[in-house]
Amino acid sequence: MFKSDYEKKTFYFKQPAGTSRGTLHRKNSWFIHLWDDANPLHKGIGECSILPGLSPDDTDRLESEIQQVCEQINRYQNFEFTNAHQFPALNFALDMAGKDLAMDSDHVLFPSSFTRGDKGIPINGLIWMGDFSFMTRQVTDKLNNGFRCLKMKVGAIDFEEELNILRKLRHQFPAGELELRLDANGAFSVTNALEKLKKLSEFNIHSIEQPIQPRQPEKMNELCQLSPIPIALDEELIFVYGDKKRKLLEEIQPRIIILKPSLLGGFDHCEEWIDLAHEMNIDWWITSALESNVGLNAIAQWTCLLNKEGYHGLGTGQLFTNNTESPLYLKGEYLYFNPNKS
Repeated sequence: MFKSDYEKKTFYFKQPAGTSRGTLHRKNSWFIHLWDDANPLHKGIGECSILPGLSPDDTDRLESEIQQVCEQINRYQNFEFTNAHQFPALNFALDMAGKDLAMDSDHVLFPSSFTRGDKGIPINGLIWMGDFSFMTRQVTDKLNNGFRCLKMKVGAIDFEEELNILRKLRHQFPAGELELRLDANGAFSVTNALEKLKKLSEFNIHSIEQPIQPRQPEKMNELCQLSPIPIALDEELIFVYGDKKRKLLEEIQPRIIILKPSLLGGFDHCEEWIDLAHEMNIDWWITSALESNVGLNAIAQWTCLLNKEGYHGLGTGQLFTNNTESPLYLKGEYLYFNPNKS
């Protein structure tokens, strides 16, 4: 007989995590446990990770929904979750826990050369928003640790100050030595977005995520056609399911899409986006969404199986003061898995 329960944990950031939506000092995750009474020591674990102000699951109803799901499994052995679209992070947690339970191993959900410790995944270094000195310290630290692709959050501090940081970076590190990606989190207005993109393009920017707020398909399409920097859709993909996925991509015609399993409902939903991207000649990569090492472990294992070249955004394991123990570790700009560590 299958059983389920959950626990909530608050994670604390080592340093303030600034975005255009505000600054985070802590975040919550709920961990779903699944096990079989016949083998209670082997548990599947899934993480329901919430980004305040962004995750559809960020609602007062979430914990009661988790309780109901666990009771449904305990009483009726029913794993079907009917509210998956309203609670994509919870759906992802159930997906993760189920795959973990099905594998007779120590939280190896997707066996590969990565989980054997033979292959690393190249990842970008993440630079949070802040004042000039704070951002430049982060950049220096990442470069000293071997990163050659940086993703910078933009849109919360003075734009001229952000341009100054990029100007100094490019003066020291030309495009052939350092790949620069930007993430605006919808911070630019429709009226000034194109002008800002043109100014940013002077610094050989690889791409920019979500320059304006989502749900403006005509304006986003216009930006995608006119922008000198390739535009990646991120928040735009949230709440989009079924046939609406193809419709969205046809309306906006982006160059890139960013896939976060916690925000999009799990591995299967992300793979639907990937199939469409291949069909429509759209680039893509995988990004975590501030999960703890539990969620990051599962996402990294799955990412390796996709065999997608280039940098992914999987570096969140270093963010929290009280993160869980993990077999994941960084070696330069590569994320590795130590099979000898739990």
